[in-house]
Amino acid sequence: MQVLCKSSNEHAETCCSVCGQGFALFWERQSKSERAQALKEIDKTLRGHHSKDAGPEAHPNRGFLVPEWSGPIAFSGAAILGNAPSWAL
Repeated sequence: MQVLCKSSNEHAETCCSVCGQGFALFWERQSKSERAQALKEIDKTLRGHHSKDAGPEAHPNRGFLVPEWSGPIAFSGAAILGNAPSWAL
């Protein structure tokens, strides 16, 4: 299961607990309990971005996957199954 996360103030489904930056999320199909677990992983990842910076600049400018994946984001399950728009890739 993957989630594509992209910083967004207009389409935010979750926010970083450290800096408040909003993120749009593009999901692979999953159950309600899997989504809840994924949100915990996303929160942990977002907090981890703040090891050096306290503000929103700590997060990647481009979309990123949780969990991480070494392949192209456009070919991830989250991007394909979540119908991610080009601005999120």
